[in-house]
Amino acid sequence: MKPASPLPWVVALTALMLPGLSSAMPAFARAYKQEFGYMPSCNACHSDGGGSALNPYGKAFKAAGKNAGAFAKIAVADSDGDGKANAVEAQAKANPGDKASTPATPGPWLDIASLIPREVRAQFPSITTWLPQDAVLTPADIQAAKALGATLGKADENTIYIPLENRHPAGTALIFPATYQGKVFFLLMATDRQLKVTRVQVLHADAVPQAKASKIYPSFTGRMVNQLPAATGKDLDGAITTAVKQAGALLYVRLKGA
Repeated sequence: MKPASPLPWVVALTALMLPGLSSAMPAFARAYKQEFGYMPSCNACHSDGGGSALNPYGKAFKAAGKNAGAFAKIAVADSDGDGKANAVEAQAKANPGDKASTPATPGPWLDIASLIPREVRAQFPSITTWLPQDAVLTPADIQAAKALGATLGKADENTIYIPLENRHPAGTALIFPATYQGKVFFLLMATDRQLKVTRVQVLHADAVPQAKASKIYPSFTGRMVNQLPAATGKDLDGAITTAVKQAGALLYVRLKGA
């Protein structure tokens, strides 16, 4: 039997894997490296990696404009409350968003494994190499998502985590927010290399604890990300369905033509 041809997004990402790794890092990480001279972990701004809730430094960075000039605006502030200014910590390779990380004891936050949230790594336990891909939406992407029945905007840009097996993509994972009654909680989606959903689960739902008890998550398993259902109501399951559909559309429009 003739082997199946690799999927287009697999071929494209394989071609850029090593030479394109730095350019595939999230935009904030690239700006941080330009400002401080080294690549940070996503935990500089997020509580549990790209796509999760912002930590105090991430909130300050966003409030200051979320651009290269924002670093100077929040340089003398102490966002994490550990007694050291943000810029002092960053220059010492400590995490300005984590009170436990200081210039004297920065901790392991810059270990390569820290770039990939532990919950994401748990979906692919045998994988040791990852490609974090910056999912920046173009107007064409937004229109393509609309054709899939999903409404995406610049606020939905995210980090796609791609596990690499023998230098080839083995699937994807994405952390993304959901909103119910004005409160935000976070979910995680994993797919196989064909972009078929293998799991959707709660990542953090302290603001909406009832999300942990929802029975809807298994219903997404086995569906292609471009064929996820639309919500049929405005209850909690409807909010989860909407968030999952948007996440699936983001994966599809950013990877299908990579």
